[in-house]
Amino acid sequence: MRTSLSFLRLFRPLSRSQTALFRPLTRRYAAPRFCPSFSRHFSVSSAPFSASAVGFVDEKEREEEERWDFSNNETEAKFVFEDNDGVFADNDMKHLVAPDIEVKELDELPEQWRRSKLAWLCKELPAHKAGTLVRILNAQRKWLKQEDATYLAVHCMRIRENETGFRVYKWMMQQHWYRFDFALATKLANYMGKERKFTKCREIFDDIINQGCVPSESMFHILIVAYLSTPVQGCLDEACGIYNRMIQLGGYQPRLSLHNSLFRALLNRPGGSSKYYLKQAEFIFHNLETCGLEIQKEIYTGLIWLHSYQDTVDKERIKSLRKMMRESGMEEGKEVHISILRACSKDGDIEEAKRTWIKLLGSNDSIPSQAFVYKMEVYSKVGEITKSLEVFREMKKCLGYTSIASYHKIIEVLCESEQMDLAESFMKELIESGMKPLMPSYIKLTDTYLRLNCHDKLESTFLECLEKCRPNRTIYNIYLSSLVKVGNLGKAEEIFNHMGENVTIGVNAKSCNTILCGYLSSGDNSKAEKIYDLMCQKKFEIEYPLMEKLENVLRSSRKEVKKPLSLKLSKEQREILMGLLLGGLRIDSDEKRKNHMIRFEFNPSSIPHSILKRHIHDQYHEWLHPSSKLTAGDGDIPHKFNTISHSYFGFYADQFWPKGQPVIPKLIHRWLSPIVLAYWYMYGGYRTSAGDILLKLKGSSEGVEKMVKTLKSKSLNCRVKRKGRVFWIGFLRTDSMWFWKLVEPYILDDLKDFLKAGSETADDCAVESRDINFDSASDSDEKGSSDCSEDVNP
Repeated sequence: MRTSLSFLRLFRPLSRSQTALFRPLTRRYAAPRFCPSFSRHFSVSSAPFSASAVGFVDEKEREEEERWDFSNNETEAKFVFEDNDGVFADNDMKHLVAPDIEVKELDELPEQWRRSKLAWLCKELPAHKAGTLVRILNAQRKWLKQEDATYLAVHCMRIRENETGFRVYKWMMQQHWYRFDFALATKLANYMGKERKFTKCREIFDDIINQGCVPSESMFHILIVAYLSTPVQGCLDEACGIYNRMIQLGGYQPRLSLHNSLFRALLNRPGGSSKYYLKQAEFIFHNLETCGLEIQKEIYTGLIWLHSYQDTVDKERIKSLRKMMRESGMEEGKEVHISILRACSKDGDIEEAKRTWIKLLGSNDSIPSQAFVYKMEVYSKVGEITKSLEVFREMKKCLGYTSIASYHKIIEVLCESEQMDLAESFMKELIESGMKPLMPSYIKLTDTYLRLNCHDKLESTFLECLEKCRPNRTIYNIYLSSLVKVGNLGKAEEIFNHMGENVTIGVNAKSCNTILCGYLSSGDNSKAEKIYDLMCQKKFEIEYPLMEKLENVLRSSRKEVKKPLSLKLSKEQREILMGLLLGGLRIDSDEKRKNHMIRFEFNPSSIPHSILKRHIHDQYHEWLHPSSKLTAGDGDIPHKFNTISHSYFGFYADQFWPKGQPVIPKLIHRWLSPIVLAYWYMYGGYRTSAGDILLKLKGSSEGVEKMVKTLKSKSLNCRVKRKGRVFWIGFLRTDSMWFWKLVEPYILDDLKDFLKAGSETADDCAVESRDINFDSASDSDEKGSSDCSEDVNP
């Protein structure tokens, strides 16, 4: 008996004095609750920046597992801070107050057998993975109660086995005796957040909200910091949403470090996307003002910088911010002067630009190349082209070099003023310099030639562009317009057919309307009808003047004029959509699940995704939201775009996203065609350095098992590895070759070199999958593994 008691004492985690942290002052911690109507009114809520007004980005990204690397996508639009402190709100987390938990010690339990079993569970559970842990707890279901499970979760947190504590907590929630414990949920969420397990922290956060309670200030703070500390795509938007709810829903006043960290994260967005966060940045600035907190110089500088990047610059707001800086005794630095020049370049404010330039010259800092470009643009806006040329030459004298942006700008300025000899000489100089890219200047030149009817020069420039640059639809459309304009319909038809056959280029509404105009003008009605049928098939809109001529042609051939825009997915569109959904595409539904929106997201640092996105944008162009469509039909496709909200997508939402979470449909064996597999591979697949093929998949273990059986029934042998919430289906060695032979006919031509099995891979194709080893045991090899899986975060 004495030996047994000694053995039990080994599992007593801490003494009574040490466990004071987990003991509340009252019997049960009372969680703050919402009013029955779920409405709370705080003084902050009446501010002009309400939750609905803060439109940082109209997207809810939950792909926490996808670790896209944005480091290689930096542009001149990125705001540069003087220091690199990172998320300094992390330092304030230890000062936040969280509710305490009351648990009994083992020796306080009356039954000796219960003490013995709890001690055994405390030892066993941390040593097992999710599936085994759930089976062990299920075996103890007859005697385990709320107090026992709470003790197990708290014990795991005491010994820093927080993952095990989370799994115990999730198991508790499924039991009939479970009662919501605000203190336990808060403590566990805080531990998850401090370890940057933001998925699990957010899951508990949502559970608390669903219980009608307001999460504690510590949970809001820690969850925001967890999101900000992660480079995963979409986490910044989630952090902004939690920040807004912290103020407007919880009524809390965040600490100064949290305001500053979030503001800094907004300005550090890659690729110039920071400008879309202006409203959110203004909201943070407003909260700093109303709370009487210190507003640092970089907050003023960053906000002016954001305003200067807007399409329509609010100059009055910039003036007021500069006035606030002066009143606070802050000097305007280089970033402010560059921002003022940028704002002046948009409306041609030459006087302000001159004053700002003098300040830049008087400062000790070196003048950045972008300042010269803005000054060139200011002079071009007021028609002083000679001055722009002087600034261009001055740049080389001051800096010792000429940037690619300045070449593009001077060629654009000269083209707009129709000084083509000078523009051509600068273009030749740019080509000889070896700088890239050349395409923007080629487009400016050919567009100007088209406007001036210099069709011979346009053709020679177009052919020269094809030798030096990758194919681009914009310049093809300009050349197509030139051929139609001179009446060379044979060559125009050849170019149009080439565009349609090459998916990297593709045809759009502008291309079809251009060639249709040529056929109608020449009286070639049969070919005009074929283009009309193609536009109906692709659901392109016909320009109004052409529609009048076309009606006469169709009436004479007794054809009924169809409306090109009929919202119905073709067979090819349906199969492509299923492949993308298997690869991780997201569907958002409204509360009543009547309307659904498809969100297309592509990795900006991936070459295959950059090629695929234009093809997908063309495939679903008629379904896209107006904000996702290109204004002129050409230009760069954004890395994120979405469809309109429509009931037609209900079938796919019910099959692939029934409860806002990805699942694998039960009837997937009927839909898994070669084209579905091909688009699954292009969107959510990778090729390893050894030439093996990996496909990413999300869903339950049962769904993955069904998928594997379906693949094997098609003679495709594969292996499965689980990493966090993501399953990887691997086609290794000879199996990858069989898979490639099946999908190769449906892979885009420009992607075949990147995705072909058995050959060397590009570095950016295998970033996410490089640490997946199919020879090691899976993270969820046990059949009974729970879906409460690990984050991908280390």
